Amino acid sequence: MTRNAFKTRGITKVYGDGETAIHALRGVDLDIPEGEFVVLLGPSGSGKSTLLNIIGGLDRASEGDAWFQDQQLTAMTDRELTRYRRDHVGFVFQFYNLMPSLTARENVELVTEVARNPMTPDEALALVDLTDRADHFPSELSGGEQQRVAIARAIAKNPTVLFCDEPTGALDSATGRTVLTALQNVNEQLGATVLIVTHAASTAQMADRVLHFADGAIREVIRNKEKLQPSEIEW
Repeated sequence: MTRNAFKTRGITKVYGDGETAIHALRGVDLDIPEGEFVVLLGPSGSGKSTLLNIIGGLDRASEGDAWFQDQQLTAMTDRELTRYRRDHVGFVFQFYNLMPSLTARENVELVTEVARNPMTPDEALALVDLTDRADHFPSELSGGEQQRVAIARAIAKNPTVLFCDEPTGALDSATGRTVLTALQNVNEQLGATVLIVTHAASTAQMADRVLHFADGAIREVIRNKEKLQPSEIEW
């Protein structure tokens, strides 16, 4: 029986007080088995990024409980959450956040120097098909190549889970498919659980599981019986 990578029960997140309070999450329950490729789908403000930040150890819930495997994230201290992020989690965001004065290889090395069990920068770059661009600076790379460097940096620590917040939001269709292929490779070759936050419904077609968000809650969970390859997705 496959165990869960994540489980949440009754997760809420409220910003502010009184009549002006913003309810970003309204009692979210979910179960995500290990090794799945999961898409969190919904419009801006629906709560999907807030949930990602909570189970990624970047933010705390107002109420409810969340677990990573058998560890209760909502009971962890700040130091324990830092260790959880360091040892288990890779993050990829819409904007690449690369150091402009460092080459692709050197940007990846920033993570391998602090990770517990890293792969080499060249191994990580090979997984995203950037071996021949390792010595190039960000200014010499296309947007898609920069995003793939960001993915290589995130996976170089050998993460158990990879969180991606709008990873193709700033990319055109051809480049976006290349990035999604890189994420698929991470899922299949490393066995990492991959969670992608997006408002692009087409991305859901390549997922094992799709969580539809609206108004701070999961409205529907869909399991794809037949998944599309990134090259087959209509952008």
